[in-house]
Amino acid sequence: MPEIAEVETVRNTLKKRILHKKIVDVNIRYAKIIESDLDEFKKVLIGNEFEDILRRGKWLIFKLHDYYLLSHLRMEGKYFIKDSKEEIVKHEHLIITFNDGTDLRYHDTRKFGRLKIVPLDKLETTEEIQKQGIEPISNNLTSAYLLEKFKNKRLPIKTVLLDQEIISGLGNIYADEVLFASGINPLKKASLVTKEECEKIIASSKKIITKAIEMGGTTIKSYTSSLGVTGHYQDYLCVHKREGKPCPKCERPIKRIKVGGRSTYYCENCQK
Repeated sequence: MPEIAEVETVRNTLKKRILHKKIVDVNIRYAKIIESDLDEFKKVLIGNEFEDILRRGKWLIFKLHDYYLLSHLRMEGKYFIKDSKEEIVKHEHLIITFNDGTDLRYHDTRKFGRLKIVPLDKLETTEEIQKQGIEPISNNLTSAYLLEKFKNKRLPIKTVLLDQEIISGLGNIYADEVLFASGINPLKKASLVTKEECEKIIASSKKIITKAIEMGGTTIKSYTSSLGVTGHYQDYLCVHKREGKPCPKCERPIKRIKVGGRSTYYCENCQK
């Protein structure tokens, strides 16, 4: 699943390749991924152009002249840029055609992704955006904020870190890495996390996510890049997907457990 670093990589790549190209056609091949009226969706896009691409958490926000197009990749959504003459393949559910003979194609094997159009002045009041917490690389993420959010949470800290209404954009991969770097057991109840541990979570999040963005994200089985971009942060992972391999700190084997239904990797010795 693409997380904040992967979505940021997609954003930066698309900005270099699709801005200010006139949209001449929109082909919706699987209507359920569109959470707007289909006729209105097409009407807004055709004749328009993408002026900028923003991001909020895991949401891509394509800026049009008078609307935003919101896009969430969910589990396996990907964007491809192809020649319009190329055959449309299975799982390409939305094709946006530009006047230069190229397409922006949305590909989603599991069909979980979602897109919707929102008027410019309605973005901040849109439910999807309102629900986003503070990003892990934001200076607004403070220990006081986390302590307030954690204080009544009896769930494991790993589960709570995946709550997008608390920290926006942090997913399974980077939650494992942040907890390892912070020396916190993923099963520890969030309500028991201390101020010092919150400060470690913040520092680790900023360091890890900044580096992951720099490296183009993480390309592993659960998320494969598109747009000709391959991430390299997988070369820096300390625990995620490293079950049985030596811990980089103490050399004891990394363990894999389930926390809230999600595979979780950690070191029993370093994260007591």
